[in-house]
Amino acid sequence: MIVDYYFSSISPFSYLGHETLCTVADRQKATLRFLPVDLGIVFPAAGVLPLAKRSEARKRYRLVELQRIAEMRDVPIQPQPASFPTDPSLADRIVIALCQSDFDPRNFMLETFRSLWTRDQNIADEAVLRQILATCDLPQDKIIQEAGSDVVARQRQDNSEQAVAIGVQGVPTYALNGELFFGQDRIEYLESALMTGRKPYTAQ
Repeated sequence: MIVDYYFSSISPFSYLGHETLCTVADRQKATLRFLPVDLGIVFPAAGVLPLAKRSEARKRYRLVELQRIAEMRDVPIQPQPASFPTDPSLADRIVIALCQSDFDPRNFMLETFRSLWTRDQNIADEAVLRQILATCDLPQDKIIQEAGSDVVARQRQDNSEQAVAIGVQGVPTYALNGELFFGQDRIEYLESALMTGRKPYTAQ
């Protein structure tokens, strides 16, 4: 079973669900396909406003949700880091480069999420990402070089266009047999689908 995992390295909700998702995938013997996307492509196609343009009420509610989910998942978070927002593209491309070189990106992703959402580090900074690669015992120069390639940049673009084509509204989104599970609060629904092997639900 393959689960397509659409995410962005800047997304706090991707972070809050990441470890739970990985645990579920291991428990159900599912393979995760890591697909970082450009929210600048996904959000407009889904009619979603970027955070800066949302109402103050929605911004406040988001901060409450982050704290509530963090407590429920037992995941530390700093809801308003000074380094947010920032450009996640290099971090996203590193994930793609790791996958293309047959490295498991899960620990790199977790440490990247933690760097922004617990240590308030700027994940657009190559030096920060190099340190994360070193912490995860991954080759820095090789992966950084590959992450800067046109091939990897094109893959991130393709991931984003694919996400739009199947109706992804935001991240994280998990796709199983064409059925979308949007949000970290849908991981338990995803596990149920993996356990039962049921046919995917559709809107038709």
